[in-house]
Amino acid sequence: MEKLHLTDAEWRQRLSPERYHVLREAGTERAFTGELNANKSDGVYYCAGCGTELFDAGEKYDSGSGWPSFTAPVDAEVVQEVVDSSHGMRRVEVRCAKCDGHLGHVFPDGPGENGLRYCMNSASLDFKPREEAE
Repeated sequence: MEKLHLTDAEWRQRLSPERYHVLREAGTERAFTGELNANKSDGVYYCAGCGTELFDAGEKYDSGSGWPSFTAPVDAEVVQEVVDSSHGMRRVEVRCAKCDGHLGHVFPDGPGENGLRYCMNSASLDFKPREEAE
């Protein structure tokens, strides 16, 4: 996948302050505050930083965590997983493979075949209904 490289100034111009904080500074929105957490519409979730297709609504489920949760990305190539040892714990951070934007974390407690829960920030995602998805 071709990488998207922008300067910090370009990212700040492109993203809202909240999205900049999440995507570029690895921030986290408060639980149950993201607009996509309760979204049950059929469609596709894209990276809010670069537009890469990341998750299909068919993989979304209510984990009760307060963040949009998915059992798997649309393709393993669209995300990168990085060990995150911040905040005194060991977690696996999920980043967009194209723009390196922070999306959230993946945990081994999901219901799907692979047993994973991709716990994403709403601020890192854009949603398009199925009929509008590319």
